[in-house]
Amino acid sequence: MKTIKILGTGCPKCKATEARVRDVLAELNLEATVEKVEDIEAIMAYDILATPAIVIDERVVHSGLPTVQKVKELLTA
Repeated sequence: MKTIKILGTGCPKCKATEARVRDVLAELNLEATVEKVEDIEAIMAYDILATPAIVIDERVVHSGLPTVQKVKELLTA
């Protein structure tokens, strides 16, 4: 099972990213552990330049607000 982390401090784009990830998981009937990371020091440890960011199995796969199609691509890759 994949572990997905949504990195972001709680802004609207971060919340939208988390919602999109959860919606796509449900739509595609995929199981994953989804964790929202809001601690700035934990976020900085991933060496990203912008939030929100999506981390799958400890690998940063996207930074910025993803489209629903992009989320589907990331979760089925």
